[in-house]
Amino acid sequence: MATDRRETRWQASPHRLIPGLLALLLMTGTAHAEGLTVTDARLSLMPGDTPGAGYFHLHNGGDAPVTLVGADSDAFARVEMHMSMNKDGMASMKPISELTIDPGETLDFAPKGYHLMFMKRQGPLGMGDKVDVTLDFADDTRLPVVFDVVSPASL
Repeated sequence: MATDRRETRWQASPHRLIPGLLALLLMTGTAHAEGLTVTDARLSLMPGDTPGAGYFHLHNGGDAPVTLVGADSDAFARVEMHMSMNKDGMASMKPISELTIDPGETLDFAPKGYHLMFMKRQGPLGMGDKVDVTLDFADDTRLPVVFDVVSPASL
């Protein structure tokens, strides 16, 4: 009889997993570390060996400022932070060495603004692929984020 009870409990227990699985699915594309949250991480990729651009929202839910100092990914030889600007009708971009995010603030990495530049692809990537990226902070915090590879037309 004890075996029957265990089997009955096991058969019922997968239903207890459903809320946890749903929460896990809802968190896909979201990364958290020490009060930091990244959402909507996308890597816009053109065909060939042209650089890709990374966009996301970085929220500081902590109680102290944090300073983003860079990023890296095994899928690319180099990842740099840049800022796009338009001056006198001329579009350009410049490298950024660090960005500070105050408590409660969200920093948007978006087209025509801050973005990550992914340079020298180390292997083939296609639309729908996932790329592991690590954001680096001045206090040695490292935040792993999964970027979805998307077409530039989707932005």
